[in-house]
Amino acid sequence: MSSRYKVHDDQLPHFVTSTVIGWVDALTRDLYKDIICESLVYCTEEKGLLLHAWVIMSNHIHLVVSAKDGYAISAIMRDFKKHTSKTILEAIENNIQESRRTWMLNMFGYAGRNNNSNKDFQFWQQDYHPVALDNAEKTQQKLTYLHENPVRAGIVWEAQHYKYSSAIDYYLDKPGLLPISRLIL
Repeated sequence: MSSRYKVHDDQLPHFVTSTVIGWVDALTRDLYKDIICESLVYCTEEKGLLLHAWVIMSNHIHLVVSAKDGYAISAIMRDFKKHTSKTILEAIENNIQESRRTWMLNMFGYAGRNNNSNKDFQFWQQDYHPVALDNAEKTQQKLTYLHENPVRAGIVWEAQHYKYSSAIDYYLDKPGLLPISRLIL
């Protein structure tokens, strides 16, 4: 990983992206998105994560995060991705209503077998490309990009109407689905 994509100050907010292998639309069902939400709450309560903004799309997530003193974003992201990968794969495998189950498990199995870092399956791409938000202009640009993602995808007309996002926290000053540490610009 180049130094461009490394966290040098864990207390500084960073824009991070995690993408499903092959851009598979594995996160279309609320069941799988809820696993990510539960894990983000756990990470804020137990792992030192400060969640500033977030959105879950069908095949990737964007977060703006920092870490409490004594914690590392890289360790939090590693644990978050490991847990959500395992839990979502189990949910897909056990979901008898999942019409794409065999196809998705084959895709994730193929990716896992062809990556020495994994044992059986790979759900997330390995990188998360942290971008330090070290000024107000960059921070505002990333918050807008993150929150407008569902609008650009045609899921909602207005960002604050998307359930799996912190847009409501920022656009309407109302608490959204997950507790966040809102950034003041």
